[in-house]
Amino acid sequence: MSTPSRTLGGNERPVKLTQGLIALFAFSCGAIVANLYYAQPITELIGPALHMSGGTASLIVSLTQIGYALGLFFIVPLGDLLENRKLMITTAVVSIASLAAASLMHTPSWFLLMSLLIGFSSVAVQILIPLAAHLAPDHSRGRIVGTIMGGLLLGILLSRPLSSIVADHFGWRVVFAAAAVLMALVTTVLALTIPRRQPDHSATYFELIGSLLVLVRTMPVLRHRALYQGLMFASFSLFWTAVPVELTRQYGLSQSAIALFSLVGAIGATSAPVAGRLADAGHSIRATFVALIVAALSYLPALVHPATGVFGLVVTGIALDFAVQMNMVLGQREIYALHAASRNRLNALYMTSIFVGGAIGSALASTLFERGGWPLVAGVALAFPLVAFVHFLVIGRPYALSER
Repeated sequence: MSTPSRTLGGNERPVKLTQGLIALFAFSCGAIVANLYYAQPITELIGPALHMSGGTASLIVSLTQIGYALGLFFIVPLGDLLENRKLMITTAVVSIASLAAASLMHTPSWFLLMSLLIGFSSVAVQILIPLAAHLAPDHSRGRIVGTIMGGLLLGILLSRPLSSIVADHFGWRVVFAAAAVLMALVTTVLALTIPRRQPDHSATYFELIGSLLVLVRTMPVLRHRALYQGLMFASFSLFWTAVPVELTRQYGLSQSAIALFSLVGAIGATSAPVAGRLADAGHSIRATFVALIVAALSYLPALVHPATGVFGLVVTGIALDFAVQMNMVLGQREIYALHAASRNRLNALYMTSIFVGGAIGSALASTLFERGGWPLVAGVALAFPLVAFVHFLVIGRPYALSER
């Protein structure tokens, strides 16, 4: 069953957002965001092949994340100014070229430059999501955004095990070459399928970037939601960065077994459509309460996992993914409702907070594990959603209630 038609602005004709188009958006978002994570589990293969030191090899992941942050800040806001389909396709073409070039590089400096460009161009996903929000009718926007975000989270969760398996069997270069081919196919389909959208907003590029600070200052809902999800994603990244080390050292699991563990964790992506429907029905406050408390409680099995074995870590992974995805969708549903003409900039700010939280969580993982082992990792990871929950109860929840 298709949703009602929407007009995209300007003189564009109404566009019907069908279930097929929603599925295409979800798959495309997952395929694009996966580009950020392919290198994470295989840096130990890439480094020696390109004669990188251990410290230099660690820059592969860091530069990919830095590139993504730069793209979020400097490219995604253009979605409120330039025609969306053309902007998305142009960005995706850069991604294709960067992935293909990375598969052919033989010098560290050039590979690191391609890593930066891969991250920078992967922000095409953050142009697609606001476009879907513009297409969606008000009464079902949360459900539609939730479905698409489910695809995005699956891309995040599945990219690392797929990368490990492909690299084990065919070599790390095939990972990037295959990703370039997949991106080419996705971009071609999107170019032939997705509608044009010319924003009504008129401003110079520098005025657009300058307005980001105004949005942060004048929209408390954006600030609260960005804080919650930044803390949640810090916990998410800390867990998923440290748990492979724990699984290897404590249980001696192979790379393939760890990949299977990651696949089981992907079950948590099923919360996205549920969260979207709850938001559409006006239950964002209750659902946020549930998401934050489930994220905190999810670490109880992990804290006692020596007694429960790998099963305790599996329970934590599924529950944490479920809660993080639910809160992300609830937040997007609320910020998209703030100001339609600013959705790309609002999305850029919201996703930047998530990136910052994720980067902090990843950066802490190694130090925490070496200093205190898994108990310290789980304890700090538990603290992030707990802080978000307390803030929500004391400050965010009363304000959100008064906003409605």
